[in-house]
Amino acid sequence: MSLTRSARSAQSLLRTAQRASTQSTTSSFLPRSYATLSSDIFKPTKYGGKYTVTLIPGDGIGTEVAEAVKTIFKADNVPIEWEQVDVSGVDTGNKHSEELFRESIASLKRNKLGLKGILHTPIERSGHQSFNVALRQELDIYASVILVKNIPGLNTRHKDVDLCIIRENTEGEYSGLEHQSVSGVVESLKIITRAKSERIAKFAFSFALANNRKKVTCIHKANIMKLADGLFRNTVKAVGEDYPTLEVNDMIVDNASMQCVSRPQQFDVMVMPNLYGGILTNIAAALVGGPGVVPGCNMGRDVAVFEPGCRHVGLDIKGKDQANPTALLLSGTMLLRHLGLDDHANRISRAVYEVIGSGKSLTRDMGGNATTHEFTRSVLDKMEADL
Repeated sequence: MSLTRSARSAQSLLRTAQRASTQSTTSSFLPRSYATLSSDIFKPTKYGGKYTVTLIPGDGIGTEVAEAVKTIFKADNVPIEWEQVDVSGVDTGNKHSEELFRESIASLKRNKLGLKGILHTPIERSGHQSFNVALRQELDIYASVILVKNIPGLNTRHKDVDLCIIRENTEGEYSGLEHQSVSGVVESLKIITRAKSERIAKFAFSFALANNRKKVTCIHKANIMKLADGLFRNTVKAVGEDYPTLEVNDMIVDNASMQCVSRPQQFDVMVMPNLYGGILTNIAAALVGGPGVVPGCNMGRDVAVFEPGCRHVGLDIKGKDQANPTALLLSGTMLLRHLGLDDHANRISRAVYEVIGSGKSLTRDMGGNATTHEFTRSVLDKMEADL
């Protein structure tokens, strides 16, 4: 993929944010779920008036929250046909897990769009590659975009948080290149390349421009990893020179972690290598209500996969009807905007925010006692009332 095309993909992402600013107060929070399609990026095929989208529910609470999405989308007559692949990363002794994973890859290549829960990666199984990582590397879904913003009615310690974390998805510490040279000595390779650093930098700066963001902060550890993180930092800095209207700075990852919990309002767009993105995404999510309310997407050359911003499986509450479907619902509305289905995205997003804002029917992670089904029912009721 050309670097020019990666910049265009970023510019197309969340293109309609300005349009929402003219809508109601509730709608002013809809940009967190924006992603629209434009002529310069791939276009999924539409058959019989419907788009076919790959659905990977994931492990843990995945099936429950995916059902909530399907129910709400069906109620709003969203023109999407789901192609569901029940791939799992849980070690159940099922010999077909690898086969299902290959099927999910083929489905995404065919449909170009996916909505995905989180797949479990067991720590105990040596040699087992994370299906989440493998999927992103296989399809070169290189840019993870996580939108972190306060939701009205959901009280948190920090107010006025509105930041975006852009994470390089395909290299860094997640290269998966580890070996034990001698007993008790393990070597793990961190891969940073100029080409992929430049690609994610162009994406981040183009994203910032397209969404009226003012500042891009590069997160790194170049004081210690002078070659690897030094290359990433210097590449982002060099790309930033082509964007004179944007403020560009950088911050060491440990300081950034502290600053994120002490004064998160200072951040706008943050761009970083893979591992730092995983850490800071979870820190940032905690500022606005936790992993259950943060949506995200992963943009690639030919495929876009939408999934919750925090990669939490929720095995401990699986099957208990306690899961919060907000993150997957809002990720789903990002997918709708990517397809240009803004009216459907508006209705669903607005209903979700109104339910949360009312303080009623909140799931446990948001301080309430509602079940997943009760939260879903409340969203449906709001949508019906707004007709």
